[in-house]
Amino acid sequence: MKASRIGKVNTNNYGSEMVIEEYHSAMDVIVMFDTGNLVRTTYERFKNGSVRNPYDPTVCEVGFIGEGIHKASKNGKLTRAYVTWNSMLNRAYSKKYHDRNPSYKDVTVCREWWNFQNFAEWFYNNYYKVDNEPMSIDKDILVKGNKIYSPDTCVFVPERINSLVVKCNGSRGKLPVGVTFNKGNNKYQAQCANGKGEVIPLGHFDTSEEAFFIYKECKENVIKEVADEYKGKIPERLHLTLINWKIEIDD
Repeated sequence: MKASRIGKVNTNNYGSEMVIEEYHSAMDVIVMFDTGNLVRTTYERFKNGSVRNPYDPTVCEVGFIGEGIHKASKNGKLTRAYVTWNSMLNRAYSKKYHDRNPSYKDVTVCREWWNFQNFAEWFYNNYYKVDNEPMSIDKDILVKGNKIYSPDTCVFVPERINSLVVKCNGSRGKLPVGVTFNKGNNKYQAQCANGKGEVIPLGHFDTSEEAFFIYKECKENVIKEVADEYKGKIPERLHLTLINWKIEIDD
């Protein structure tokens, strides 16, 4: 029986071909996948196709766990690295997410990070905390306008900082950032959120351009002030990017 099962071929539920390389018992079988890696499993799982190849793309049809020391879960709980990776891939490749957030339709993840092992290695080398603040992985602060998640473009950012530079294109329509139109007085209104989440009214103006440049001056100063509050607590390249941050009228 053992010898007759060695060499048997099947396809798992993700479409990966596998062959039995070693058969010690029904509960101890080693299969080789078409990617060349070995997995220990049971004969029943081999038959029903439930053996998972670590290179099967199980997240958004691109992301796979890979082989290495980094785990998706520990003690029955998903790791922070896996949750961050999974969320990132969904922002880039999930149609449901794009339906809710159209601005992410052109976003991608570098192929290196399709492998969870590679992303997790970067995660644990770069993740940090500032007190008890929530942290976000950001792709377009270091490289403004960037749409690719990658080791060279991403950085972890306290959400307080992230909220300062995020754009709300949907809420402002075609007007410049920081500007709304006041139908009551037929003027353009400028307002700017400070570093504490409070909205600062900056006045009313005849043109949207005038309103924008008042907003621009205020917003850049707020970002510099908040960046300096975090100096020494955030990566230096993030701090330098923020104190040199420029708001453009077409942002």
